[in-house]
Amino acid sequence: MFATPAQAQKFLSDPSQALVLPLNRLSLADLPIVGGKNASLGEMLQQLTPKGINVPDGFATTAHAYRTFILEGGLEPKLRALLSPLDVENVPQLRQIGQELRSLILETPFPESLQAAITQAYGEMCQHYGPETDVAVRSSATAEDLPDASFAGQQETYLNVHGISGVLKACHCCFASIFTDRAISYRQIKGFDHLDVALSVGVQKMVRSDLACSGVMFSIDTETGFKDAALITAAYGLGENVVQGAVNPDEYLVFKPTLKTGYRPILEKRLGSKEIKMIYDQGGSKLTKNVSVCPEARAQFALTDDEILQLGHWACAIEDHYSQLRGTYTPMDIEWAKDGITGQLFIVQARPETVQSQKATNVLRSYKLQETGNVLVQGRAVGEMIGQGQARVIMDVHQINQFQAGEVLITNRTDPDWEPIMKKASAIVTNQGGRTCHSAIIAREMGIPAVVGCENATAVLKTGQDVTVSCAEGEVGKVYGGLLNFGVDEVALENLPRTRTQILMNVGNPEEAFGLAAIPNDGVGLARLEFIIANHIKAHPLALIHFDDLENYEVKAEIAELTAQYPQKSEFFVDKLAHGIGTIAAAFYPKPVVVRMSDFKSNEYANLLGGQQFEPKEENPMIGWRGASRYYDPQYAAGFALECQAMKRVREEMGLTNVILMIPFCRTPAEGQRVLEEMAKHGLQRGENGLEVYVMCELPSNVILADQFAQVFDGFSIGSNDLTQLTLGLDRDSGLVAHLFDERNEAVLRMVAQAIQTAKKHHRKIGICGQAPSDYPEFAQFLVEQGIDSISLNPDSVLKTLLSIAATEAQLDKA
Repeated sequence: MFATPAQAQKFLSDPSQALVLPLNRLSLADLPIVGGKNASLGEMLQQLTPKGINVPDGFATTAHAYRTFILEGGLEPKLRALLSPLDVENVPQLRQIGQELRSLILETPFPESLQAAITQAYGEMCQHYGPETDVAVRSSATAEDLPDASFAGQQETYLNVHGISGVLKACHCCFASIFTDRAISYRQIKGFDHLDVALSVGVQKMVRSDLACSGVMFSIDTETGFKDAALITAAYGLGENVVQGAVNPDEYLVFKPTLKTGYRPILEKRLGSKEIKMIYDQGGSKLTKNVSVCPEARAQFALTDDEILQLGHWACAIEDHYSQLRGTYTPMDIEWAKDGITGQLFIVQARPETVQSQKATNVLRSYKLQETGNVLVQGRAVGEMIGQGQARVIMDVHQINQFQAGEVLITNRTDPDWEPIMKKASAIVTNQGGRTCHSAIIAREMGIPAVVGCENATAVLKTGQDVTVSCAEGEVGKVYGGLLNFGVDEVALENLPRTRTQILMNVGNPEEAFGLAAIPNDGVGLARLEFIIANHIKAHPLALIHFDDLENYEVKAEIAELTAQYPQKSEFFVDKLAHGIGTIAAAFYPKPVVVRMSDFKSNEYANLLGGQQFEPKEENPMIGWRGASRYYDPQYAAGFALECQAMKRVREEMGLTNVILMIPFCRTPAEGQRVLEEMAKHGLQRGENGLEVYVMCELPSNVILADQFAQVFDGFSIGSNDLTQLTLGLDRDSGLVAHLFDERNEAVLRMVAQAIQTAKKHHRKIGICGQAPSDYPEFAQFLVEQGIDSISLNPDSVLKTLLSIAATEAQLDKA
């Protein structure tokens, strides 16, 4: 990049005195010279490009160049004078002073030496890439991308810049953008002196993602801090729309541990609306423009599975490199782009993640709604918190002075221009944006719950309306009408006792799994398929298999819309079920996750889309055609085959071999054997690849013949609800006899004790996944006294029951 040996020698001897430096000569150690963004690009070009990660090359102006500009222009006293009366809480004043500061910078010409250095460096890029090379011109502040502060989006970026006059103008505008309103406010809040921060400008070859797609990825789950998942977002066109929150992108989750060992663990693929894309404004008055995306493209994922996995590998490699470099775990925030001409993927930025990595890990804080209300709008949850107040709808950034502290900000999108008022909000709700846009990053950093990508929030919600914004119910954030009561629990995780009895959890909702994994546990004792089928799949498996034969036109149309991306409708069932169970299994990996195969009753199956056509009407479905008896029955075996295919995919394609399968409502050992044979037809052979199969112990026959069931299955899990029902002869759906339902009844306790004793005698694992130990501490104590191996609890009762079990074990030890 340097024309003469003398210039090259000057760089090597004292790079801090250079005006322009090539990106490929930089490293992270050069952060004081070229800022975090450019230092990181140089680090990747030097260290990661040889490992197969593509990074566009270019050059950077230095902090010395910026300070030379300030010094030779005599700007420092003028800038300080303008800043002296500043009160960032006074939004109109902030806006006025910011405008004056930027104008002062732009009216001051570059020193000739800086102009010449930029001209030479760009000329050398043109010699390599061709005349009038298109470049991205990005700001890189010297205080940027620190592990404890994110200056993301505070300064400007210019895309599709051509020619030296355009490059010089963009560099000048970048210098001025060190005094954007949002940057001034953010520095003030964080305690940075405005003139201690210098600005470097990176000039980088454009990746033609205007002809393909781009996005952001994090090497950590952005909401829960779960370290083993990479979150990737993608939309069509240049990446600014994703970064700024102007588009609702696709989202993909990849599980890092098994990805590194050669598996294909895509845990989730969520289709975004991707309504617009930013492209080159060829021959127009602007550098770029937004255009609509056609419906056909919007209905497709922007990335292929192979591309998702490649980006996942790169996220792992970048995170591993920076963690090793810093000597501590360093999750990363990474921008990527796909070149539409070559089809290649590129990394265009990487910075340390600044929110989850700074959180205390020894305190578990959880928010929980204490009442329910009417859901007005919903979108993607940012921050696992709850906020509430009066709504304030603001559509234009120039109206932000109307905003009052404690209100809920409702707007189209919350890009960083809104930052001066974001810290005052109790919550934020937007029509557009994804979980990786800059506004979401800043909202997390400020500890503000946000629901982004609602699409219709500004139409539905009204200024002055009381609302509660909940991001504490999984990945879907909800805005409720009214001020609902909620609680906040804090539990110190230090010095919690360890117990001999394994403490497992009951988990049904994949969206909550990463957050629940932070609770002290030994795995999952019951992962239910029913929640995933009812809430994510919604359609009866046989209705998908026999889609062409569906008799109800309205149901057929609804299923067609639901499965639009799947030519083979049954693949929709397999895909969604594998993603759901895979997410739960990944959250607790490598701890055991016991997955119970479907246990809907016929009336519940009938309520699924298309279910009426395939389900019988039973007088008492509770003790009818459910569980094991369905799996090998010709009337349902094809539906069970889809469940088996999904579980095989989780274990063999995703590499999540911590999944243990469990068969519910298995009436006889012979029936259990038939189910195992049916599973083997679909590649789930007990004992192969470490596959264990448990049986629910919930029928008196399971207890009485436990010795025989032990020859068929690897373990037992007591279902206290059904065991109580069938021991006492109660229909637990009937209110008339509900007062007799009690798991602590002596008959039930004897059944449980006998099951534990027989299982242990035959060297089989036995636990419990029923409700009783979550509800009754004395029941949990009884189980420990009987020597049960594990107790699976509802998440909200884990900690209190853990302490109770530890006390019981201590008493037994004394005795």
